[in-house]
Amino acid sequence: MNKLLDNVNSKYLEAADRLLPGSRRGRIIAYVESYDDVSFWRVLLDEFETPEHYFQILLPTKSGLTKGKKPALSSCLGQNSLGTHMIACVDSDYDWLLDDITETSRQINNNPYVIQTYTYAIENYQCWARSLHQICVQCTLNDREPLDMEAFMEMYSKAVWPLFVWNVWFYRSRRHSEYSMQDLNMDIRLGKVDIKHPVKILQSLADRCARKVRNFEQEMPDAAEKVEELMKQLVFKGVTPQNCYLFIQGHHLVENVIMKVLDPICTSLRQERENDIRHMARHEQQYQNELSAYRHSQMDIQEALRKNTHYRDCPMYAMMQKDLRDLLVSFPERGGEQKKNGKDLKSADQHEQG
Repeated sequence: MNKLLDNVNSKYLEAADRLLPGSRRGRIIAYVESYDDVSFWRVLLDEFETPEHYFQILLPTKSGLTKGKKPALSSCLGQNSLGTHMIACVDSDYDWLLDDITETSRQINNNPYVIQTYTYAIENYQCWARSLHQICVQCTLNDREPLDMEAFMEMYSKAVWPLFVWNVWFYRSRRHSEYSMQDLNMDIRLGKVDIKHPVKILQSLADRCARKVRNFEQEMPDAAEKVEELMKQLVFKGVTPQNCYLFIQGHHLVENVIMKVLDPICTSLRQERENDIRHMARHEQQYQNELSAYRHSQMDIQEALRKNTHYRDCPMYAMMQKDLRDLLVSFPERGGEQKKNGKDLKSADQHEQG
């Protein structure tokens, strides 16, 4: 039975699909890395479901709790299983930036049936700076904005950009043991953030990164010119000094950057709202009741980040939409127009452009 199931691939699913009545929708299986990723990919794939086809998201294996990109890809690519009816949806990690240097990057970047995030991981989308104020509102029910998170993350990105490019160069040169991603994470993490004086910690970060870059330039003067050329290549791809936080390790970004900022912001906003409740309460019982109701209505910050879907104006998200749109061009029609709720796939384009 296992050997029979192992032979199920896109061609098999396409053949089975042809046996379905014309009124039945075709199925496209989408393999993801782990159950943590299902909700993220469902948001994207929902935009492209039509009366002609639907997506079913599956994990890479049913025989265990194995997670990660390699199991998701190996279960498909190793058997040439991918096609119009079977795709893989994976985090890019550094593979999009490596330009086919490794076998994995070649598989991901050149296979039209692999949909990649382009950002390092799905967590980077959930930390999209333009959406972070909404996260704070959900967690505190307070709409005041004590810190411009878009400006803060842009300044953060500019501070770490030169060191980030050096790290990518080390990986492209297959010398990552000399300066690993973990080393980079240690250098670009944030300490305690004073939201009243945020520039102070960003300046300290910029100085720390600049010192590290100067050390590399002194130790490897021949590499400096190559790193400068790599900067230009990355900018051409859309990776810039303003948005490079989208391409650093996702878990590190959440735990050692975003949470370092959102924690003090949300603490301040909650204290402010609780003070408002105290001042407006007519008596102690009313104060306690309102305070209890307010605290029960708050959301945990990390939970709010995991549920965040306000990243659809991110340029990298538009790139994923384009990849899916290109994929569906080759999907066999089953009669009738490809529509979703009375609207054709152009709605996905309009949403992307909007």
